[in-house]
Formats: sequence, structure tokens, C-alpha cells
Amino acid sequence: MKFLIVLAVLAISHAAHAFPKAPFNALEVTNDHSDKSEMASQYDFEGIIKLSNCSGSLVRFAGQPTSSKAVVLTNGHCHQAGAFGGMIKPGAVIVNKAFSRDMKIFNKEMKLFPVKVSKVMYATMTDTDISLYELTESYDSIMSKYKIEAFSMDTIKPFVGTNIDIVSGYWDRGYSCAIDAFIFQLKEENYLFQDSIRYTDTCDTVGGTSGSPIISRGTRNVIGINNTANESGRKCTMNNPCEITQEGKITVLRDKKYGQQTYTIYSCLRPDFNVDLTIPGCLLPKPKV
Repeated sequence: MKFLIVLAVLAISHAAHAFPKAPFNALEVTNDHSDKSEMASQYDFEGIIKLSNCSGSLVRFAGQPTSSKAVVLTNGHCHQAGAFGGMIKPGAVIVNKAFSRDMKIFNKEMKLFPVKVSKVMYATMTDTDISLYELTESYDSIMSKYKIEAFSMDTIKPFVGTNIDIVSGYWDRGYSCAIDAFIFQLKEENYLFQDSIRYTDTCDTVGGTSGSPIISRGTRNVIGINNTANESGRKCTMNNPCEITQEGKITVLRDKKYGQQTYTIYSCLRPDFNVDLTIPGCLLPKPKV
């Protein structure tokens, strides 16, 4: 997991400082990439989100009215928590909290438009690695102003062999591969992720691709979210997650890339499409600290 810390390095906690930084604030970049037209022809950028430190996507839940406030999906570790912008602690969960953050959204031609966050609907780095942000505008408003439609959040668990695209708003590029396996537990320093997605080798994601949607190829269905990779072959350390089987066997696979599933979000949605962790059968992590 990699993200950009935009505050002074000396002010950042040890836990946050342990993460390698994405190389720049993507929202401050003004140069236009010459290969945008080529990327737009290969990958579906409509609704892809550019954050200062990560990537994301504009998503809509099945049955959610287009008149409701729009939702952005990214990683929990992309959320700038605490006074110094550090990571969410293990066991911590943020629900329904006012929050302001600027982002940019791509249309089909990869032109960027500003959008703004008004609330954290849900964010955690426990068992999974997700942030759901509510925007100040509705889906209808975004469509009217920018002609941008949201991706659809898939309702079911994906399967091994599914062909996928991972599209990064931070880097203005995409990656194509397939789901290689589901990992019982993925341990990265003090963080433990459950039932993670491991990719085949051609999705060579890098820092800044965190939060990119995992899209079932040929559709606009989001089936997961990109979040980490083993960079140097170390065992269960920051940026070097290890795989743990149900029997407790630990395996280290250097250069392997991973994501998290997202279908479980549906088990915790109220009829108004807000997150409610008290719903019977809700599968999202509850606060442990």
C-alpha cells in the first residue's frame, strides 16, 4: 500500500511514515499526457477518480436512485485520518462522519472535472481496505454537468479466472489481468485482510494505483478494489504482505499484487443506501478499538 503524505514529514506518526509515498500530488499536476487517447481507447475511464494520493471510482449500488448523493470508492489507507493525515489504525472503523476532500473525475475522453466529498460513509483497514465517500452532488447532477455515469457495484462474489481491468486515476492508465486466487488471510505488518484477491502477473500495479476499481472486463461492474503488493520479498511487513492459509501456513510471494472484495458492502446497506453496521448479517468490520 502506498500513499502520499502531504503534511510535513516531521509531523507524521511512525505508522504513517512507514508507508512509501506516491511520488506527487496528482491533483496539482497540470500537464496533459500525450497517450491519453490511447489509454481512453483501451480502458473505460468514465467515472474514474483522481485523488491527491490514490485512485478511486464513482460507484452506484444496485437500485440506488440517481437523485441520491453520489458515492466514491477508494482504499481505507487512502483516507487521511487523524491530525497529521496518518492511516486508520487496526480495529478502527469510521462511519457517517462529516469530511471535506477535493477530487477529480474523468469522463470518457479522460477530461477531468472537480468533485468534492462531504462525508465518510464508511472507512476501515481491518479485514478489508475500503473508504466510501459521499459527494456533495447527486448522480443526476454529475451526469447533467459532465455527462459522466457511475460504475455499478457488483452484488456477488467474483470467481477465480475472471478477466479484470484495474484503472488508475492517479496514473491515468490501466492494467489487465485475471483473478488468480483468493487468499484466506493477507497480513501486512499490523493489518490483516480477509479473503483477498490475488492477480495474475500482468497487472503490474505501482504506488498511486491504490483504490483503483477492479472491473470485470467488458462490463462497468466493480468487483473489488486494488490495495497492496509484496515489493521486496520480505515477510508480513509494510508493503510486503504475506499469505496465510486456513491452517496457518505463511507464504511470501515477491511482486504479487492484491485487492479486496466489495460485494459484502451490500449486507450493511439500509434502504436509503447508507451504511448501518447493526443490520443483522452485516459482514463489514465493526469497530474493535
